[in-house]
Amino acid sequence: MTTVRDIAQLGAKVLRQKAEAVADVHDVEICQIIEAMHNTLATTQGVGIAAPQIGESKRIIIVASRPTPRYPSAPLMEPTVMINPRFEALSETQEKGWEGCLSIPGIRALVPRYQEITIYYTDRRGSSVSSKLSGFVARVFQHEVDHLEGKTYLDRVVDNTDIFSESEYVKLADNMH
Repeated sequence: MTTVRDIAQLGAKVLRQKAEAVADVHDVEICQIIEAMHNTLATTQGVGIAAPQIGESKRIIIVASRPTPRYPSAPLMEPTVMINPRFEALSETQEKGWEGCLSIPGIRALVPRYQEITIYYTDRRGSSVSSKLSGFVARVFQHEVDHLEGKTYLDRVVDNTDIFSESEYVKLADNMH
């Protein structure tokens, strides 16, 4: 059964809750949530999704960077399920970059994020994984982890003039190429 869920939109209570840690990665409910996350993400041009975005307050994200019309220069990677993810910044330096969100359609913003991070998570088999991420994929990871903390990328915007409608962002992006 292919389950595709509605994506929670800004204002939905679940997007402002701190998500619960996953105790058993093999739990049937957890497996169903992960399947629904994969299926839902596949219907979008998104490059990641967090369980709260499909209405499940669990600490699960999928990072799935790929070139799309929304992110034409995104690197291609295998969609990766990350359970109970966390990270450490490898330097204090943050860089602004453009972000959007499936839960906040029609808006883009320049968001400061760490450029290099070490990530830690549990994979679907229950193994502990750690690796280093940088650039765009590090940004996606931090964006999705924010959802698990009840935050959206707009909470990280430093300057309100860094928030654009999608149509103005497209004009700006066209001028940058």
